[in-house]
Amino acid sequence: MRYLIVLILSVLSIQISHSQINELGVFLGGSNFIGDVGATDYIAPNQFAFGGIYKWNRSKRHSYRASIIFSELEGIDTNSDDPRRIQRGYEFNSNILELSIGMEFTFVDFNLHSGTKVATPYLFAGISGAHHDNHYFLNGVQTNENASSWAFGIPMGLGFKTSFVEGFILGIEIGARYTFSDELDGSLPSKPENQPYRFGNINNNDWYMFTGITLTYTFGENPCYCFN
Repeated sequence: MRYLIVLILSVLSIQISHSQINELGVFLGGSNFIGDVGATDYIAPNQFAFGGIYKWNRSKRHSYRASIIFSELEGIDTNSDDPRRIQRGYEFNSNILELSIGMEFTFVDFNLHSGTKVATPYLFAGISGAHHDNHYFLNGVQTNENASSWAFGIPMGLGFKTSFVEGFILGIEIGARYTFSDELDGSLPSKPENQPYRFGNINNNDWYMFTGITLTYTFGENPCYCFN
């Protein structure tokens, strides 16, 4: 019985040690918008994006992650390949603050305590909310509604990360955000009195992309596999 209790406590100690492996750092990169105004290129950063990121490495193959990213979304019709948009000539810009949580899955084991440099591709997905100002177009000019909304969505993407120097992880990632909103570019005014100025494809919601690098610092207790 005594040895059984010791074994159970040792297993619990391993799990607790694993749960204390954390990463905290920054995201730096760019953003681009995909909607009813501007170009529709999927990976074409045109505005600076920055923020913070936290990861809890639950195992060697998956992590929980949370991030906060600030950027400005911009759409310029004359940068599009669509002749109709070029002729229309609309432009918009809108500041967004995104909060997201999700999970990250690595292709191979990412053991931070192996004693050697490790690297792996990874996938991530989750849920997000982007706070933005509302606007619409009046005679082709972006007009503020003096209101703001949250655009909830699904972040998903892929990346590659590697242990950089002792205690630091360097990564590069591309992430798409599909939103449940069509208001980011002003094609769907939020106020009923501005609805006559609606335009664009009513069946497609807005997307935006973040492309950049992450640099995180790891901290927490190393896992112990000993039973003494």
